[in-house]
Amino acid sequence: MTTAWGKVEPDNKSEIPAGLFHFLFAAACGVFAGWVDIKIGDLLFTALLVLAPCMLLGMLRPQKPWRWVMLVGVCVPLAQLFAYFFLAQKPYRAQIYGSLLAFLPGIAGAYGGSMMRGAIDHLMAGT
Repeated sequence: MTTAWGKVEPDNKSEIPAGLFHFLFAAACGVFAGWVDIKIGDLLFTALLVLAPCMLLGMLRPQKPWRWVMLVGVCVPLAQLFAYFFLAQKPYRAQIYGSLLAFLPGIAGAYGGSMMRGAIDHLMAGT
């Protein structure tokens, strides 16, 4: 079907959108990182659990890598908030600020994965 602006839309709209799996994977990894941050409380391990999926998703979908940082990284402070209200686990002020630091390895991972994908694409284009 052609729209008034000349774009062609697919007739079958029941198909799964192209990036849905990646977004669900990012959300699941973020929830897992938040859960580990609550249960274990080790910020370095939480940072690793944010870095790895952001790097993988930055390689798989290198356009707009900031969205992977937002999806994965925002779950860690949200998990702290969830634990404060529903699990009766009262974090210290330093733990709350520390959970916000999970964005930093996420930024490095997502943009590093995006640049790695660009370098691999550039090297493969020459062969």
